[in-house]
Amino acid sequence: MIRGIRGATTVNNNEAEEIIEQTKIMIEQMAEKNNVEPDSIASVMISVTADLNATFPAKALRLIDGWKYVPVMCMPEINVPNSLPLCIRVMMTVNTEKSQKDIEHIYLNEAIKLRPDLVEE
Repeated sequence: MIRGIRGATTVNNNEAEEIIEQTKIMIEQMAEKNNVEPDSIASVMISVTADLNATFPAKALRLIDGWKYVPVMCMPEINVPNSLPLCIRVMMTVNTEKSQKDIEHIYLNEAIKLRPDLVEE
């Protein structure tokens, strides 16, 4: 079965190092919490809000051992008025035996506000 795993995080500044660091933390947690191995990933799509353009957050994946061949693409998030700023969102599609309700989505930093119903306290 192919399932989607959602992730989102925020940064404090539009700085390449911070964007890559926070994206890497989020991606690693998404994989760890859902027992995802790189070979089971169909693709990773990353969107960023309009205020983030210092680097491609996809660079974070290349820092993770074994993720060299994982397909990844970056794109802009829809610029909705009053939406959460400085936000990086991820949709990872994976082959898994987990049911939809057993997928653990990861929301970090200010992005917890996006889906408080999915965040474990």
